[in-house]
Amino acid sequence: MFLVILPLLIVPLVLAQTSSYFNAINGVTRLARQLLGFKLEEMEKFANLQWLLLLENNFVERPVMVEAAKMAVEQYGRSILLSDSEIIFAVDNHGSLQMFTSDPLLQADETTEILQILAEENQGLQTAVIAGERRIFQSFYFAPFDWHILITEKEQVFYRDANTIRMQTIFTLGVSAVIAILLLIFVTRSLTKPLGKIASAMNGVIETADLSSRVDVEYRDETGVVAQTFNKMTEELDRAYGQIKRYAFDAVLAGKKEERIRHIFQKYVPNDVIERFFASPEKMLVGDNRKLSILFSDIRSFTTISEGLAPDDLVGSLNRYFSGQVDVIYNRKGIVDKYIGDAIMAFWGAPEKHEDDVLQSVLSGLEMIESVKQFNENQRRLGKCEFQVGIGLNYGEVTVGNIGSERKMDYTVIGDAVNLASRMEGLTKTYHSDILISESLFDELRKTSPNSGLRIRLLDTVAVKGKTKGVKIFTVKNTLSPPEDKAWPIHNQGMKLYYNRSFAEAALKFQEVLTSLPGDFNAENLYTRCVEYASNPPPEDWNGVEVMQSK
Repeated sequence: MFLVILPLLIVPLVLAQTSSYFNAINGVTRLARQLLGFKLEEMEKFANLQWLLLLENNFVERPVMVEAAKMAVEQYGRSILLSDSEIIFAVDNHGSLQMFTSDPLLQADETTEILQILAEENQGLQTAVIAGERRIFQSFYFAPFDWHILITEKEQVFYRDANTIRMQTIFTLGVSAVIAILLLIFVTRSLTKPLGKIASAMNGVIETADLSSRVDVEYRDETGVVAQTFNKMTEELDRAYGQIKRYAFDAVLAGKKEERIRHIFQKYVPNDVIERFFASPEKMLVGDNRKLSILFSDIRSFTTISEGLAPDDLVGSLNRYFSGQVDVIYNRKGIVDKYIGDAIMAFWGAPEKHEDDVLQSVLSGLEMIESVKQFNENQRRLGKCEFQVGIGLNYGEVTVGNIGSERKMDYTVIGDAVNLASRMEGLTKTYHSDILISESLFDELRKTSPNSGLRIRLLDTVAVKGKTKGVKIFTVKNTLSPPEDKAWPIHNQGMKLYYNRSFAEAALKFQEVLTSLPGDFNAENLYTRCVEYASNPPPEDWNGVEVMQSK
């Protein structure tokens, strides 16, 4: 019995350990290769960026600026090193060392070997002897500087994790085999002694169930008794137990699967949408036209910010920023539609509609601005860059639903109202405001939440790019400072005079606003416009619309 069972235990154990070993080795090596390749790509991107800056600024013919760019590439190489043994260096086509993060101490014969490898232009990992040590490297040729840039790591360091796994696997396999043998000896000795008693007890249980089926028993020893008992049990119990087990397994599997799907998709799709999916899967691709409040939020000058941050700092800052912003939206019963790079798109009124959706969307925008202020305080403590955001909101009819195919769907909204919300966000830069709301959202806010207590200031009437009809735009706050509390009502009076073509009187109002709010951009802009129109009145068909050429 021992000799029969031992191979059944040892062989699967060896196969499992061997399979795990090769999978682990392949995985670790692949990750190391991918990391080296990623650094190579980032190094190439940075070198190209430096050369592009030289071209754009006509500095290519200025040796000092070219040397500065080369130094920047060298500094960037140092910034992406992860170990003391890693070296990044560059040689020209003659083998002369042009740049390095630390001196590779190349010998003449080593330089010749490296040039031969580079001449073959093979992709992927290469091996060469550098400073008397075998090193793994990947390289690319950067033509503007006539550099071959190599990212290298010691071979023993590169494969260190793989070697560690190899030793651990051998040790684990040996220990497992010894334990399996010891356990097998113990179990077999324990089973053979009471085997007769167990068979007799099992036969008694079967007899009380009045089972009549029998099997032929070739040997009338303890093994024969166990075989007879086993056959009797399987004939009756397996039939019932198999069905019960199958039903129970299917029920548990279905429950676990549904729970797993819910847990995963709650991160991407509102819970109300998931409930509707399980209730009516066939209706998931049916769209619905309804009026919603849509919000767009965007980080200003994000490209400039991203260029000045290391990838891990950038991702960490974005994650902290998005966490605060999304919490505000969800706490205000909104739905995060998607992330568009550094921008956030959200909406209110679907899949469930609430009476105060418009008010909640505006309060969400204001709280998002406050959240950014708290985020920036933390950024200052961490010594990180601060973010400035612009938020635009619009209210209008859109198509909402799960848009896509059966293989890939997004619960989203589309339509002109969405585009206008995006334009509102873009106009925050033009009007030097943190938040702008459209005329349709303002009207709906007055209708559904007349006692909201929000302070609103009319800024202009604009026709955004691609549109001819003008839309009034407003900025909004929860509370005003004493100077703002005095100036905003006067500003709104000036806007009424402005649209009534009383430009001289309107100019006096905006001048009065500037007395309380010196340097206020919108008051200065409208004052200048009114003074011009007072001297040179616009055409009779003038309706106060300013055509915007930007987004």
